[in-house]
Amino acid sequence: MSLSLDCRACGQVYVVKCTGKIVTGEDATTLQAALNCAVMEFHHMVLDVSETTRLDSTGMGLLVRFLTHTRNRGGDLRLAAPQPFFRTLLEMTKLSSIFRIYDSEEEAIVSFLKEPGELHPLPKGVGPLVLFVDRSPDLCAFVRTLLDHQGYVVISTCRLRDAKILLSASEVAYIVLGPDSSELPSDNAVESLKLLAPKAVTVQLDRGFEQGDPESASQELLRRMQAQA
Repeated sequence: MSLSLDCRACGQVYVVKCTGKIVTGEDATTLQAALNCAVMEFHHMVLDVSETTRLDSTGMGLLVRFLTHTRNRGGDLRLAAPQPFFRTLLEMTKLSSIFRIYDSEEEAIVSFLKEPGELHPLPKGVGPLVLFVDRSPDLCAFVRTLLDHQGYVVISTCRLRDAKILLSASEVAYIVLGPDSSELPSDNAVESLKLLAPKAVTVQLDRGFEQGDPESASQELLRRMQAQA
């Protein structure tokens, strides 16, 4: 089975789920390309290898190289849910003492969220903390930049499950749900998130927000947030 990747951002943590083989050739090249793109923006990375079926020396070397690269930049690459054969390889090569390994993807993500100091993945700032949720990475980037320039501190994710993880580890002042924010009906999504952050102001953006003029959309978002504060 060729390697397939499911990549996403969870706040300031980048998660890559690997399904298939991490071996010499096209598979290793595919993973390397994904990690090369990720490290341009993220220093904190989780590699979910729960469905990795094979790993050769080249694949292991690739992981070690990116582990070194992220740590040299003040971050880390952590492994989640390796299969027994994967754990055995790490132990036999003594790399189990180098990689930080977690039993599940969520545990690996939370390990970053709960770390203080320079390894803490939340953006540094003085304004209110905002969680933005929408399936579009591009809309997430737009809203992060917009609110950052207005003095807010913003974390974003494209998945409801990751939003819940972020809320469990952060004191959020605003929850902003984009027009395509969840697999669930919007009312259920709002309620499920507010249970984790009952004091947060919640804003649900209307359909069509993502297609509007950027300046008008910016003014509308800020107006909605200020009106409900």
